[in-house]
Amino acid sequence: MSSTLTRPAPPGAARESVAPRRRTRLLALPEARWAAAALVLFLTALPLYLAGAPAWTWGTLFAAVYATGGWEPGWAGLRALREKTLDVDLLMVVAALGAAAIGQVLDGALLIVIFATSGALEAIATARTADSVRGLLDLAPATATRVADDGTEETVPGERLAVGDIILVRPGERIGADGRVLDGAGEVDQATITGEPLPVAKAPGDEVFAGTLNGTGALRVKVERDPSDSVIARIVAMVEEASGTKAPTQLFIEKVEQRYSLGMVAATVALFVLPLLVGAELRSTLLRAMTFMIVASPCAVVLATMPPLLSAIANAGRHGVLVKSAVVMERLGQVDAVALDKTGTLTEGTPRVTDVRPLAGSGLPEDEVLRLAAAAEHPSEHPLARAIVDAARDRGLDIPLVRDFGSAPGTGVSATVEGRTVAVGSPARLPDGRTGGPAGGEAAALEVAAALEEEGRTAVLVTVDGRPAGVLGIADRLRDEAAATVAALGELAGSTPVLVTGDNPRAAARLAGEVGIDDVRAGLLPQDKVAAVREMERAGRKVLVVGDGVNDAPALAAAHTGIAMGRAGSDLALETADAVVVRDELATVPAVVRLSRLARRLVVQNLVIAAVFITGLVIWDLAGTLPLPLGVAGHEGSTVIVGLNGLRLLADGAWRRARAGADR
Repeated sequence: MSSTLTRPAPPGAARESVAPRRRTRLLALPEARWAAAALVLFLTALPLYLAGAPAWTWGTLFAAVYATGGWEPGWAGLRALREKTLDVDLLMVVAALGAAAIGQVLDGALLIVIFATSGALEAIATARTADSVRGLLDLAPATATRVADDGTEETVPGERLAVGDIILVRPGERIGADGRVLDGAGEVDQATITGEPLPVAKAPGDEVFAGTLNGTGALRVKVERDPSDSVIARIVAMVEEASGTKAPTQLFIEKVEQRYSLGMVAATVALFVLPLLVGAELRSTLLRAMTFMIVASPCAVVLATMPPLLSAIANAGRHGVLVKSAVVMERLGQVDAVALDKTGTLTEGTPRVTDVRPLAGSGLPEDEVLRLAAAAEHPSEHPLARAIVDAARDRGLDIPLVRDFGSAPGTGVSATVEGRTVAVGSPARLPDGRTGGPAGGEAAALEVAAALEEEGRTAVLVTVDGRPAGVLGIADRLRDEAAATVAALGELAGSTPVLVTGDNPRAAARLAGEVGIDDVRAGLLPQDKVAAVREMERAGRKVLVVGDGVNDAPALAAAHTGIAMGRAGSDLALETADAVVVRDELATVPAVVRLSRLARRLVVQNLVIAAVFITGLVIWDLAGTLPLPLGVAGHEGSTVIVGLNGLRLLADGAWRRARAGADR
């Protein structure tokens, strides 16, 4: 084994080599600028209005609120009218102007601010998703080292690579194109594509993907796909396609907005025109029609819908779950199927030593095998090396200094530890133990390694002075709350979750058995995960996908609802997902689903309350004479009642109930 080591670039350096993400500035969006201006003006006018300042002071400011916050949705509504569609935003602007016309300036301004802010948030979410999709392209390096037929090297832009080109990938570099290894050996971190927690050894004939990170060893790769057709490029295309074709999301009340709005407008016009045709007095007729428009306005219904959902969002946020919109909060409660990623979702995404198996003929106890292995691995930056060193430190073992450290890609490391030659690496370095070796040590080592690998662990052989001393088992650690979360999600959805992972079938099956999942789909590329989600959707299911990596992003976008694990989640997954578990507490996923169902029940309650008030006031106005102040008071009173009812979900008790499993 070589006495020198070509070290890969440290993880931090690898990240720094990637171009920074291009994020759209908030105030670069016109919707955000107008909404911010309307909000500032409203907050300036409100204390003046409440303090009884002269009308010209707050009146001017409220007029500016109407102009800044209302012109864009109003103009959009007028454009929709040309297409014979009545937009609810236009109706809200008309209702706000109507409220101002009869003296309810504050109510109208508040309505304008709410709708302007809602539009701005939607625009920001759309822009950030587009930013993250563009940022994914930065994973593929901007340049690559192309090797000519005569062996000369040249640095060329990645997009200029063509099928058949030969590229050189040095240690610590990202691979510039999808292709196949011609020469060399190395270990490639391809978690961005497959989600596998450990680097994969690559040798001649193995496939590699653009954007994945080469560790130790140099590789000569023959390009087999055009850069525009690489797996990374296809992930971008899938995210954009899934986001674009996803069914339009609407709140429950918005599903009936067209009919209700048309009916209300028609009724208001009829109440104004028909009495005039039979000789009614203009002022009283106009007053009745305006009163009808105010009491029948969907403002109360909209506000009846939003407070429970916004309260649930705020409560979830306090407990580590960022839900991106009221629409998402409503949709979370509708899910009836769940697909879970493995690495970084059900597991922590970090390899750990699970077994230390000394061999009988070595004469070494567990701790000594681990101590020697940790010493030999200490200079290495490989994830398995870090896992072994961490395990030794957790046991309080002293890790001695080493000499003559060397590394061979895909094989392992060796070093001189306290005068002994210690090698740590793949059991494949041994000859076939069935032929017999000194004291049968090789055969015993291979048998232990095979048993560990059958259990879904990565087996690492430790030899001392050329003789097998022990075998370490390494696996990604299961989250403590994984099994309970799977059971809870299965109860909420009415069916056991499905495991969708890019990891190998054996490791996936082992983990699935531990958490109680029967349906295991392993070895999946990003497009395969999308296909699995589409398959469930074709069966009429509303699928919740939970994942964390770039390879999960297309499935998160394609699903009815997507949740990303936030601590180690990729930028693309965090932006594509509908909700983010900021603190990486997997148990909060079923809790936020239950909270959504609580919010939906409150929405229904509030709609019933609002409908009762609206119906009563409309009947009074039509059958008798409803005084305008009383109509406004009834309308505003219903809004206050449903608002307070919705705010119940702000209490910590609501989250405790959801966390404990009560969604009633």
